[in-house]
Amino acid sequence: MSSSYYAPTAYRSDQIPNQPPSAERSWIRRFAKVRLPWGMTQAVAPDNLMTGRKPATLRRQEFLLKEREEKLALGTYVPAPYEHVDFHHREDHEHFRFALWSNRSHFWVYLHLFGKWFFLIGLIPSVFTLFVAIAKLDGTWIEITIDSFNSFFIWFSGIPIACWALASLVIRYFPHLWVKPSRGPIWEVNRRTGLVTLFDYDNNGEYKKNGTIGELTAPFYEFDAYIATTPDRQGLPMNVLYIAHRYRDIVINFGALVPPGAGELCCALWDFLQNYMDTSRPLPDLPRYEEFRHLDPVTAQYDREVGRNPRLWIDMDDETFEGALYHMRGQIDQIDTFRRPNLMARYVEYVD
Repeated sequence: MSSSYYAPTAYRSDQIPNQPPSAERSWIRRFAKVRLPWGMTQAVAPDNLMTGRKPATLRRQEFLLKEREEKLALGTYVPAPYEHVDFHHREDHEHFRFALWSNRSHFWVYLHLFGKWFFLIGLIPSVFTLFVAIAKLDGTWIEITIDSFNSFFIWFSGIPIACWALASLVIRYFPHLWVKPSRGPIWEVNRRTGLVTLFDYDNNGEYKKNGTIGELTAPFYEFDAYIATTPDRQGLPMNVLYIAHRYRDIVINFGALVPPGAGELCCALWDFLQNYMDTSRPLPDLPRYEEFRHLDPVTAQYDREVGRNPRLWIDMDDETFEGALYHMRGQIDQIDTFRRPNLMARYVEYVD
C-alpha cells in the first residue's frame, strides 16, 4: 500500500538518486555562510512546533469536533464565523503548507499587542512621575494630575490604552473588520509527493497578471539548507534557516515559521524537515500529527509494530508534557549538526 500511496518523487533517505553538480549561486556567498549537512538526523523540533498544539488544545479540539458531529446529527449545528474560509495553511500527514494572515489582520493584532504593552510598560514611570510632581510642585493634587494628564499621560498612556481598547473591541466583536485570509500560501513541503513548492507572486504580493499563482516546484533532495546570520540592534547574532535549490532560483526563508534566534533552533528545524519528508521513516512524533498518524502508511505500520498508544499526546497530562518539552529543549541545546558528515555529498558534487 505504501509504495502506491507515495509518488515516485517522494523523498527516502535510503534511496537518493545521483544528481548533477550543484550550480554556483552568488547570493550564498554574499549572505548565507553555513551550509548544513544532510542526514543522521535527530528526533527534534523547534519549541513552537511542540507547543503550537499542546495536549490540552488537542482535547479541546476533540471535544468541539464531537459536539459538532452531535449537533449535525440533530440538525442544530450553526457554523462558526469564517469556518469555511480558506486561510491557505495546511499541516497534516501529507503537506506542510505555510501562509500568513493578511496585512489587515496583522494591523489589528499588532495594534492590540503594541497598545497593551506600551501602556503597561509606560504605566509605572507615569505614576511615579505623577507622585514626584505632586510632592514637588505647588498646587493641589487634582490640578497637578489634570496638568500632567494633558501634557504627559495623554501621550505616554492615553494613546496606547486607546489603541489597546479599540483593537480589543474590533477583535472581539467585529471579526469581519479584521479576519481576512492572505491572497495565498507562501511555501509548501509535501511528504506524499516529496516536492517543495514556492508560490510565486509579483513584488506587491499580488496574483500574476492572468489571475493565477505561479508555483516553483522541485524535489526536496535537490535543496540544501543554510543558516544566514545577521546582527540585531544590540549586535547579537540572529540566525535564520533557508533552503535553496541547487540548480534554480528557488529560495525559501523559514524566518516566519521559526523566528530568528539561536543557530541550534535552525539545526533542529532542518532535522524536523528531513524527518517529516522522509517516507522511509514515520512522521515526527509531535502532538500536531497524532490525529493523522494512522493515515500515513509508513507511520501506521511503525505504530502497529512498536505498539504506540494512538492517544499518547492527547491523554498526556500537563506535567508530563512539560517534561517532554524540557527533554526536547535539552536535545536541541546539544544538537550535533555541525559534527555530522554531509551524506548528500555521496550523490552530488558541490561547487560552492
